[in-house]
Amino acid sequence: MTSQDKRPVVVGITGASGAMLAGRVIDMLLEMDTPVMATASSAGRMVWREEMDETFGSCLERWQDKGEFTYFQPGELTAPIASGTFSTRGMAVVPCSMATVAAVAHGMSDNLVRRAADVCLKERRPLVLVPRETPLNAIHLENMASLARLGVTILPPEPPFYLRPKTIEDVADFVAQRVIHALGLSDALPDHMRYEGPSGRA
Repeated sequence: MTSQDKRPVVVGITGASGAMLAGRVIDMLLEMDTPVMATASSAGRMVWREEMDETFGSCLERWQDKGEFTYFQPGELTAPIASGTFSTRGMAVVPCSMATVAAVAHGMSDNLVRRAADVCLKERRPLVLVPRETPLNAIHLENMASLARLGVTILPPEPPFYLRPKTIEDVADFVAQRVIHALGLSDALPDHMRYEGPSGRA
């Protein structure tokens, strides 16, 4: 693996439902030997507590034991991922709340998740948002449309019905793979992480 390959991926976790999605994205990146730098908003950790059996603290310990993983508190605006001079391979915000979508769309950088996303925009790095809200109102849609026009990938966590998933974990794994693909890292996915439908679609 080259030094360029060792640049980290940033993962931001916000206060929308879907904590499992964030967990699977980080798990898969670390299984691919991709360094991860993560941060979570206070609302993101609150939702994690409601939805996950494994505590956020336990996950942090497991990820730190598993590979090159660094966690920053949401108020650490001196963290390297808050600066464009620190090179990364891009960022995924998963799950992404509508408050975070709005903040990023309007250049508000009042916590580390939002600042790191703003850095990706200004440095023209891959930025993937996994929005979790339904139904969507016109404000939500306009904010996402303005980000899409800037090159941001808006990746709603839609179930792959054509693959006939059996469990919610199957859906989470599929979404995590789509996030990794959108970041431009799909060539690094091991075979056992690839979903293939009847026609060979990944």
